[in-house]
Amino acid sequence: MSSGITFEEALELTRLQGRDEILQLLDRANEARKQHRGNSVDLCSIVNAKSGRCEEDCVYCAQSAHHGAHVDVYGMKSPDDIIAHAKAAEEAGAHHFCIVTKGRSLPPADFEIALRATERIAAETSLKRCASMGLLDDERARALKEAGLCRYNHNLETARSYFPSVCTTHTHEDRVATVKALKRAGIETCVGGILNMGESERQRIELAFEIKEIEPDSVPMNFLNPRPGTPLAGRSLFEPLEAAKYVAIYRLVMPKPIIRIAGGRRENFNGLYALAVKGGADGLLIGNYLTTIGLAPSRDLAMLREAGLDISRG
Repeated sequence: MSSGITFEEALELTRLQGRDEILQLLDRANEARKQHRGNSVDLCSIVNAKSGRCEEDCVYCAQSAHHGAHVDVYGMKSPDDIIAHAKAAEEAGAHHFCIVTKGRSLPPADFEIALRATERIAAETSLKRCASMGLLDDERARALKEAGLCRYNHNLETARSYFPSVCTTHTHEDRVATVKALKRAGIETCVGGILNMGESERQRIELAFEIKEIEPDSVPMNFLNPRPGTPLAGRSLFEPLEAAKYVAIYRLVMPKPIIRIAGGRRENFNGLYALAVKGGADGLLIGNYLTTIGLAPSRDLAMLREAGLDISRG
């Protein structure tokens, strides 16, 4: 397990409130990023390849059939459509491209489409191949590895102690089991969560250490963007410095993996996106998200260059 600050040290840092104190914390985390990660940044783009009417009841998700949110509903995109999105992401400067689908797991026919699309992305682009398609067993993980998948995103979402308040149709243990299957198959893991769903400060730190125990390659940090029609609609956003504080804490807890800023960045950072980078992040989800619009990739690339980070593909 990688080095980093202790649980109690991390919990103490959550109590920082003053602007100067938080900015000093960001500087400390940025030095840890430079020491352990260097100066490169990892850029990922996604396609929402299957959308809406999800059978799971995750309280944050507009795609859940259990809620009244309005989202586009469509079946699995074709390999040609997925490849078109991948090539656009490559043109925009992405390093990784992630096929994302709704639901507990894909039906066999849709899973075959994902396999074929992954093979074509490997053959037709320079992108590293990623996916996020729900729960997996060993057989499916091996099939994805054979198709050329590099990395799989499967977030814990929240601390084990808070998980029943977020989802009741599957368990925290189900998610951990999928991550273990990926590791057995030799696929890199991308494991993070969502902050500000009603969990306590202590539970945010519990999540950080539960992620750390899994030893993922990438840690996507999402900040709640409350969607109309979901149980969390109307919940207040983080202030930019509060969001950046948690980026810094997660970096200090986990010095070695990629810390990636993902969902809710536009809403919670309110234009102050460089705070996340200053707080030690070295990964970014660029372009649009699953059900919301992101920033123009050119703006993100300009911000990263200004921060002195290397955006070239590795």
